[in-house]
Amino acid sequence: MRQNWGEWRVMFFDEEQRFLALPVGWTSVAAPDPFVVVAGGRSRFRPEDLLRLARLISLTVAQREDQP
Repeated sequence: MRQNWGEWRVMFFDEEQRFLALPVGWTSVAAPDPFVVVAGGRSRFRPEDLLRLARLISLTVAQREDQP
């Protein structure tokens, strides 16, 4: 495991000997996200992801407003 592209990634070779790197959150290597544990399956989204989505929507709306 090492940090690449601003996040921790798991590096490995697949069955065909290709070198792959996956975000650690996509694997069972990472410790469970505390929010996911506390939510106990009641929420499909983490606050961090919802905030990122809100920023993306705001940027998209602002870009559309700037276009003639």
